[in-house]
Amino acid sequence: MDKKQLEEKIIQNYQGEEKMMILVFAQWCINHDLNPEELYLRAYPNQTSNVALKEAMELVVPKDEAGEIGDETLLGVLSLFGNDDLAFVVTEEITKMNA
Repeated sequence: MDKKQLEEKIIQNYQGEEKMMILVFAQWCINHDLNPEELYLRAYPNQTSNVALKEAMELVVPKDEAGEIGDETLLGVLSLFGNDDLAFVVTEEITKMNA
């Protein structure tokens, strides 16, 4: 495997993991009766459309069929990808739920 192939493999792995992070976020929102697209837009108001989020929305399941996704798990995953703005919005929602 040459350097270019290795770089491409690393990029593909990152993109796959990023899609998983978005799916975890979307499912967490569904599990808590929140609209993932609205939360995402609050975090990133200048991004009118997110293709990866739309793709993730096709994969989420109803909350009664979904497994539990802990708040700390979601925040940890968002942190791994540097989604601090989205983590802030999620934290606001967690605070509202616990109030």
